Amino acid sequence: MSDHLHYGFQEGVATISMDDGNVNVMSLQMLSELGAAVDRAEADNAILVLRSTRPGIFSAGFDLKVFAANDIEGSLKMVKAGAELALRLLTYRFPTVGLMQGHAFPMGAFLLLACDIRIGTKGVHRIGLNEVAIGIAPPAFAIELARSRLVPSYLSRSVTLGEMYGPDEAVLSGFLDRVVPEEAFEPALEAALSALRVIHGPSHAVAKTRLRRATQAAMRSAIDEDLTLAAYAARSQSSAR
Repeated sequence: MSDHLHYGFQEGVATISMDDGNVNVMSLQMLSELGAAVDRAEADNAILVLRSTRPGIFSAGFDLKVFAANDIEGSLKMVKAGAELALRLLTYRFPTVGLMQGHAFPMGAFLLLACDIRIGTKGVHRIGLNEVAIGIAPPAFAIELARSRLVPSYLSRSVTLGEMYGPDEAVLSGFLDRVVPEEAFEPALEAALSALRVIHGPSHAVAKTRLRRATQAAMRSAIDEDLTLAAYAARSQSSAR
């Protein structure tokens, strides 16, 4: 698809692999290409696997240079594209698998939270919503997404304190479903895909819709109400005081 995004399709599984040569920054371009890849996977009626092939990193999150430049319009477009992509993944009608073999900072964490199954490897990498720790309030859509997946005590710490977690605690908190040693990672993925291939697709789609209806509505409302130019500009001015 591009130099930093690869789409592969085999045996009913679409694998979207990220490698921008750096830290898989979620720029507007990367988010747009990821969205197109998800659309392609759904057109292929595929189980979706989202992963990074960049060693040690899933994604460093949004492009902080856009925020630092005080580019309100550019920041809004980027954050809204990330929000729409997370919502798109959460409501994808086939099973989704997110793979974490390296650090996953906020937008990367949002994408993993939106996947049905999240598998990580043991290591020193971390995942979380660290916005507060770097002087940014977490976007409302992300809080609603996190609310649907995280253990309540960890939700509060993640959102209000910006804590980051290693792989084992990521399972306890709800960011990941399971963690395995690096050498067992590919077998764990294959076992998960084998199980997903035999579930009843239409029932999965209906169950997902029913389970996530409230979260979908909350995220949609947050996107429509909070991610407007007027609201975004007002928050930016307030946080600068």
